[in-house]
Amino acid sequence: MTPPIQPIFRTGRVVATGLARTTGAALLLTACLSGPTGGPEGRWIDLTHPFDAHTIFWPTEEGFVLERGAGGLTADGYYYEAHRFRSAEHGGTHIDAPIHFGAGRWTVDRIPLSRLHGPAVTVDVSLACDADRDYRVGIEDLREWEAMHGRLPTEAIVLLRTGFGRFWPDRIRYMGTDERGAVAIPKLHFPGLHPEAARWLVEERQIAAVGLDTPSIDYGQSRTFETHRILAAANVPAFENLANLTALPARGFAVVALPMKIRGGSGAPLRIVAIVP
Repeated sequence: MTPPIQPIFRTGRVVATGLARTTGAALLLTACLSGPTGGPEGRWIDLTHPFDAHTIFWPTEEGFVLERGAGGLTADGYYYEAHRFRSAEHGGTHIDAPIHFGAGRWTVDRIPLSRLHGPAVTVDVSLACDADRDYRVGIEDLREWEAMHGRLPTEAIVLLRTGFGRFWPDRIRYMGTDERGAVAIPKLHFPGLHPEAARWLVEERQIAAVGLDTPSIDYGQSRTFETHRILAAANVPAFENLANLTALPARGFAVVALPMKIRGGSGAPLRIVAIVP
């Protein structure tokens, strides 16, 4: 098992580079959060879809259920409201913990906070995805981004904008089918990250996390989930079903992604925000 406390990096540059990233992230977050009077400065952008009866889950899951409880004035004259919910780990805007596809890797509660906040970038592949629902973001897409915007920051949070977020919560346009159960799996069509691009991000750019505006980091027609497996092996979490990526610049902003801290969880609902100076 991986120890609960891990260095930020997995290379021989752990101390120096880790400190550099931590300092850089702190400076960026400080710039976003602190104006001349110490108050908020910049735009806070919610990248989270609400959880309700329309929330999209994998076809084999039940979905999000809110069971209404008490609501109204009590006998003592004060208002009181309390409900219950039930949900699969993987649905709506959520995190895939590395253990989801990697034995012995981090569970949700063991992911270091350093992997869940920091400098972020947006890679826009929406034109390619409009032309091909089964598009897989490749190394060439990432190199083209770097040619325009500079090298990806080490240990960045990389967000892939496929454009499919605009289809939420229409299951047919978003996933390719509104059928439920195992029969729906072969009919899933949506973009994802190519396994070789995932490997490149892990090995060549040492990313902290990756996310996108589709139901899965692997494209809809995947049957072996290689991208999940590559990321999991490197203890890199994935954020799925993100919202509002069209509101983000290519770089120069920060992300804070905090999942429900489920002990032993393979995934969890995620509240994720971007802070644009």
